[in-house]
Amino acid sequence: MPKKRTRKSASSVRKAQPAASRPHMPGYGIKGPEEGKGLLPWKWAEERLEKAHNFWVASTRPDGRPHVMPVWAVWMNDALYFSTGAKSRKSRNLRANPSCVVCGEHARGQMVIEGTARRLSDSKLWKRFAAVYEKKYDFDISGYSSDPFYVVHPRTVFGLWEKDFVGSATRWKFGKQ
Repeated sequence: MPKKRTRKSASSVRKAQPAASRPHMPGYGIKGPEEGKGLLPWKWAEERLEKAHNFWVASTRPDGRPHVMPVWAVWMNDALYFSTGAKSRKSRNLRANPSCVVCGEHARGQMVIEGTARRLSDSKLWKRFAAVYEKKYDFDISGYSSDPFYVVHPRTVFGLWEKDFVGSATRWKFGKQ
């Protein structure tokens, strides 16, 4: 008898858990990893990344000045996906310098992603992204398929829980740093 297949969420298939540690934040009184709430589990971070409605993408203009703009985005395949106009400032910035920071909107449980944005052109991946996006935002983005869409693979993610900031601040590192 064949095994029954179970449906998994967009981010539930993880190759390996990222390494968790305390971020280096001199002057804030950050406690050791066993103190306070302790290191936050990666599941805590993924739940917030999946549920956040707005994300703020920080990129760098060619002259070095910062630029920040909100986007709607989806967390799937262990990365953040979003679309933007081809002529938008953030798209032009990311073409010139793909390093970026993306922050979720949860004030009491903040997520900060440091990573590299890569422009995608895979039509199958676009369709999957559009389906997840429509379910999340109740907005059909398929008419924007000619616009660039990006994936940000995290290098480092910070989780900051307001209720126990000094005893819960967590940094997750992905792959080789």
